[in-house]
Amino acid sequence: MKFKKTVGVAILAACSLVMVGGAQAEVREMNLRWATANPAGHPIPMGGDKFAALVAQKSGGKMKVKVFPGGILGSDPQLLSAVQGGTLDFAAMNSGILQGQVKEFAIVDFPFLFNDSKEVDEILDGKIGKALDAKLPEKGLINLAYLDLGFRNMTNSKRAIKTAEDIVGLKLRVIQSPIYIDTFNALGANSVPMPFTEVYTALEQKMIDGQENPFTVIQANKFQEVQKHLAVTRHMYNPQSMLMSKKKWDSLNKEEQEIITSAAAEAATYQRALSRGAQEVALNELKTKMEVSELPPAELAKVRAKLKPVIDKYSANVGAEFAKSVFAEIEKVRGKK
Repeated sequence: MKFKKTVGVAILAACSLVMVGGAQAEVREMNLRWATANPAGHPIPMGGDKFAALVAQKSGGKMKVKVFPGGILGSDPQLLSAVQGGTLDFAAMNSGILQGQVKEFAIVDFPFLFNDSKEVDEILDGKIGKALDAKLPEKGLINLAYLDLGFRNMTNSKRAIKTAEDIVGLKLRVIQSPIYIDTFNALGANSVPMPFTEVYTALEQKMIDGQENPFTVIQANKFQEVQKHLAVTRHMYNPQSMLMSKKKWDSLNKEEQEIITSAAAEAATYQRALSRGAQEVALNELKTKMEVSELPPAELAKVRAKLKPVIDKYSANVGAEFAKSVFAEIEKVRGKK
């Protein structure tokens, strides 16, 4: 009997080891790559660093994410193609770029759509953001989270922008997106679509007069070295999609997927707070290097009036009902304030 009991205990112990070993084997060793066009030290790659740290922590060091900032692996269109093709695991970029894949994503690039970050978070974390995300898997993409880049503002080397008329004739680099091109053409500027990785050189060589980006992007990329004037216009808000290759996602088991999604959610919360706090710091730094101007309300009203045809055009493009639902959700959020 004693022998049988001993054997029984040994079998139970062996089974326990197998079960523990099986649980540990759920998460496999892997090396993953995460890329962005923004430089090291900017809030976007810092969000990537946080994500990498969380993935390592949650996986017991088995899942390693390496962050590639500064366009090392290519421009946004190249990164998007690589993620879709499964040759790159993650990339963070302007959500509006995704309109080339899903037309409804153009809505996030509508000028003067959002007034503040509270509206942004409620819309993108709510049913509108989820509806957009649901359209990406068939395009080979998973949107893990929305990161913060901030509200966009204009810089140029020609003149201070104090009126709507001051924008006319400026040659401005814009994101390679139809709505950006139409927006600045409607304001009388000459839109020049260009990959972000080429912008500094184009400004330095006077191939273009200016560009438009959030304060942190302007400061981190040292555009103040080659631009004299900064206009605080807050004309567009830029959500950033943290994308994952669906091919890579599908290759993961449930436990690995849960590690990725929980790490992305935590990293997004961290990154948004970091980015928003950094905007004021960046603006104060830019004020020491550039001439800063603001458009008075009457001039901003003129800018908005010029952009109404653009909003009408793209509302039709994304679908009138979808656009109406987005505007209605934003009004609901404003009603809570």
